[in-house]
Amino acid sequence: MRARENFVTGRILAYISSSVACTSTNCLCSCSAHHTYIAIIFTMSAPEAPRLRLGSKAPNFKATTTKGEIDFHEYIGDGWVILFSHPDDFTPVCTTELGAFAKLEDEFTKRNVKLIGLSANSLQSHEEWIKDIDEVAGSSLSFPIIADADRQISYLYDMLDYQDVTNRDGKGLPLTIRSVFIIDPKKTIRLILTYPASTGRNTQEVLRVIDSLQATDKYKVATPINWTPGEDVVVAASVSNADADKLFPGYRAVKPYLRLTSLPAEKVLPQ
Repeated sequence: MRARENFVTGRILAYISSSVACTSTNCLCSCSAHHTYIAIIFTMSAPEAPRLRLGSKAPNFKATTTKGEIDFHEYIGDGWVILFSHPDDFTPVCTTELGAFAKLEDEFTKRNVKLIGLSANSLQSHEEWIKDIDEVAGSSLSFPIIADADRQISYLYDMLDYQDVTNRDGKGLPLTIRSVFIIDPKKTIRLILTYPASTGRNTQEVLRVIDSLQATDKYKVATPINWTPGEDVVVAASVSNADADKLFPGYRAVKPYLRLTSLPAEKVLPQ
């Protein structure tokens, strides 16, 4: 008997194969050859992965990384973390992405943000690939990369590719897509981004979102389209006009529901 787990459907199949002599008088091949019969013994649904949404608590896990064994919640500590997956080691787009994240790591660190990568590769593969990343990008990658060859964490965070049939490993199992999770000090998921394997991410956008989340947590504001630190922000809808007069003197009411106020960059960016 053999058993296999199908990561595409999330179902576990067990089956046996047997070879028996042909005795049918209606056999089209008119022979006594042995034919193979496949008997499906059972089909059992695997447990569903948690449905992760904004506001969900980030599931904890233990993992092997290029920086040793970690407990994810302990790794987050009292700061922020960006957990991001890449499809495969020694691939062109992933190499450019991790190099770019490595070169921006100091900026994330200033914002009390840790980085941690993941893919369905072995620890040895990661360690060898990091040499290529640093050579290509001129970086010095120091954040951990999770070795998730058994795909347990990828499944837990719903990172596996269900769309691209070419995004598979040598055994035909799906690789990860380009997922990004921003998680705050309370272990709450604050942002989820998902890119296909064919599209590289924008590291400046991930950094911009961190600035936005931290600013909106500190001040009663929201950030408008294409906002960057130093530009006007939106007074939160939950703030009454009377309170806005006190909190944001001189704010501009473009519409009753659209009130703008200044927020200097030095109040947002780490000093």
